[in-house]
Amino acid sequence: MSRPRPRSRKHQPKGLEILHEDRDIIVVNKAAGLLTIGTGRDAGRTAHAALGDYVRKGNHKSRERVFVVHRLDRDTSGVLVFARTEAVKATLQSRWSETEKTYLAFVEGHPDPAEDTISSYLVENGALRVYSTDDPKAGKLSHTRYRVVKIVGERTLLEIDLLTGRKNQIRVHLADRGWPIVGDAKYGRKIRDNKRLALHSSRLTLTHPHSGQRLTFEAPAPATFHQMAAVPPPNNTRKKRNEE
Repeated sequence: MSRPRPRSRKHQPKGLEILHEDRDIIVVNKAAGLLTIGTGRDAGRTAHAALGDYVRKGNHKSRERVFVVHRLDRDTSGVLVFARTEAVKATLQSRWSETEKTYLAFVEGHPDPAEDTISSYLVENGALRVYSTDDPKAGKLSHTRYRVVKIVGERTLLEIDLLTGRKNQIRVHLADRGWPIVGDAKYGRKIRDNKRLALHSSRLTLTHPHSGQRLTFEAPAPATFHQMAAVPPPNNTRKKRNEE
């Protein structure tokens, strides 16, 4: 299995770090807070738009384009793959079930057991909120495997294998078990000190659409992610300290 090394570049697209680039694919490390793709007012402030500008080298007449193969939530950082042609996009998506996707997440609480697979049928309601259901006709069967890496106070770092790729799947499954991801205001609880969602796409292994090689791409979690391991003191404790 080949592990391409990140390329050293003077000019990186805003909010992205190029991990690998060839004639068929571009793999990036996306920053938290950046949409993968958007519409309307958001269309120009996305990973897709930034990478499109990058491949066109500032020439708006260039025919160079990039195509979205999969997505990460706005607040999730890490490995993201784009195709250079529509044919490559179609090939990658047709084999996407073979792609191995590993994430890191800090969660509230101490998961027990320390290693397990969470399965449920996921469905999205009219308010765009995803939830688990017992009705197989209403939702799509989804599987998330996790393993405890370390415990830090009242929080735990998990390594997660995304066995299926549904919208908000990891966030919903962990919240269902009572271990919401730190900083997840939608499915958990938001603490003022948390400046992002503590979810990071750390590793992705795929079959290259041209060579057929299995390639692994890795993105180290940023410092802002690891800083979320520290549990902020209660509000009254902060107030007392400020008064001292």
